[in-house]
Amino acid sequence: MAKCYSDWPPLPPLHPSRRTPSQTSLWAIRRQLASFVLHCSRSCASPLLEPKNLPDEFHAVSASTPAPVPVPVSPLPDAPKLGISNKFIRGLCSDRQTEQFAFECYRRALHQPEFRPDKKTMNALTVQLLRAKQWSSLELLVEDFRAYGVLPERRTCARLVASCIKARKFGLADMVLGVLERKKGAPAAAAFSSAMQAYNKLQMYRSTLLVHERMRAARLSRGADAYRAVMAACGALGKPEMAASLLKQYRSQKWYPSESCVETYTIICDALGRAGRASDALKCLREMEADGMSPNATIYSSTIRSLADAHETSAAEDLYNEAWTNGMLGDPDMFMKVIIMHVEAGQVEKTMGVAKDMREAGLRVTDCVLSTIVNGFVKRRGLKPAIRAYDKLIALGCEPGQVTYASVINVYCQLGRSDRAESVFSEMIDRGFDKCVVAYGNMISMYGKIRRASDATRLLAVMKKKGCEPNVWVYNSLLDMHGRLGSSRQAEKIWKEMMRRKVQPDRVSYTAIINSFNRSGELDRCMDLYQEFRETGGNVDKALGGLMVGVFSKCSRFNELIELMKDMQGTRLDRRLYLTVLRSLRDAGLEVHEKWLETNFRFVEEKT
Repeated sequence: MAKCYSDWPPLPPLHPSRRTPSQTSLWAIRRQLASFVLHCSRSCASPLLEPKNLPDEFHAVSASTPAPVPVPVSPLPDAPKLGISNKFIRGLCSDRQTEQFAFECYRRALHQPEFRPDKKTMNALTVQLLRAKQWSSLELLVEDFRAYGVLPERRTCARLVASCIKARKFGLADMVLGVLERKKGAPAAAAFSSAMQAYNKLQMYRSTLLVHERMRAARLSRGADAYRAVMAACGALGKPEMAASLLKQYRSQKWYPSESCVETYTIICDALGRAGRASDALKCLREMEADGMSPNATIYSSTIRSLADAHETSAAEDLYNEAWTNGMLGDPDMFMKVIIMHVEAGQVEKTMGVAKDMREAGLRVTDCVLSTIVNGFVKRRGLKPAIRAYDKLIALGCEPGQVTYASVINVYCQLGRSDRAESVFSEMIDRGFDKCVVAYGNMISMYGKIRRASDATRLLAVMKKKGCEPNVWVYNSLLDMHGRLGSSRQAEKIWKEMMRRKVQPDRVSYTAIINSFNRSGELDRCMDLYQEFRETGGNVDKALGGLMVGVFSKCSRFNELIELMKDMQGTRLDRRLYLTVLRSLRDAGLEVHEKWLETNFRFVEEKT
């Protein structure tokens, strides 16, 4: 067998100032090795540099002597005759300049009858091919894993499987697992665990469960990482029973309990909470404490969120106070859940304390939190308490956003405090929230109710200039305003603008425009709009019905009046509307229809 360069005897020291016959021979050998690598990579277009993994004497020659005179070199023999060794292949892998030739050299070495790849060579080749993302070459290398019964290191096996899954090379990953599960041992266990974690990152949780079943069938030992990966997949797929069963197996392992187990309990508590089993999540937390492990902030937040979602108010408050005492509260989403819980339970005063805790914890009280508190006070306590709560929140240093500003403006509009509404609206615009349709709509509606038509029109122009498109609610406010003022011409302009902007009118829109024309005495226009509304499939409510009863009565259109009343059959009319219809039928001498009205309709007394 021909010797490779690593088997040659050490060379004598070279004098830096003169070239000896030995030196000339050394250069010839070096050129022959370089030619061999070039021979192995004929298909590669890249220029070849000298391999790094050469004896020290080679580098000494390069550093200390000038280029030698060219010496004739014998023709390069075939690769099998050179005796390629595992060490030579690893030397190519260790140098970034020659690593691209390592796999080709390895494939040629396989033709040597005496060559057998070892573990270090397989490891070096796997790392190099993964770095270069040579998937087809990796597939050939994995076949050699099976053929020669040689595997890379445990860590490299895990990296190989994870990289294949990350690159969506699922067939190759499955192929690697197939080779490893036959060999068993630590590399197989590490690779299967790595595969489950990689599938979880891609949210392919069902694949994680399949890999786990395969691992269990192969009777491979499962480590803590493997248990955590499959339990996380169970939680994401809504299988808390399976996760709880795996937790029992996990607790029976030799490494339990330890500090690393806290992450496992985080996964289990979150899985139980997602499944709506808040009490079981709390029980799991207490079992963890009983085993001598302290819950972290994530476990506290997850459990409190699940208790709040389940409306377990008392348990959630107790755990909240415990976590606050231990300094474990810092999740904004958890604070939001607690605030919603208090609002739905009617305990809105406690929301102020939660907001204060957020400030003390160094968290920003978001616009969503502020608006939830303000609207909660509006719903549970009324308008004025909501304003007082808003003022207290501002005093705490909370900064309102667009939604909170819109809510507060609406409260002031309902209270009739136009001055305060304008002040808050101006503050909102100054802070850059100048495209809030709700706020503009509230202000326009307020101006309409207090008959400030010019201010409403001006604000509409500002709104459109800012690039904020008016919606049907804004137009309804304008139509209602002009209807109250009896300005049918202005209402008609607003209506045409709605049509031009392709804003679909609703029942409130038709009611407002019909009211405007009714006030100006344009009854034919009222009936045309009503007919248009009915043709679009609109249903008549008490407000629109009351308007059209008056219109039909004034026009003596009793057939339409009777049809309208039939459509409204089952509706409890107010006294004024009932008497208007009854009087109209009596004046027309329609006694049969009068009795029909008295039999089928009842009116409710208006509250004074």
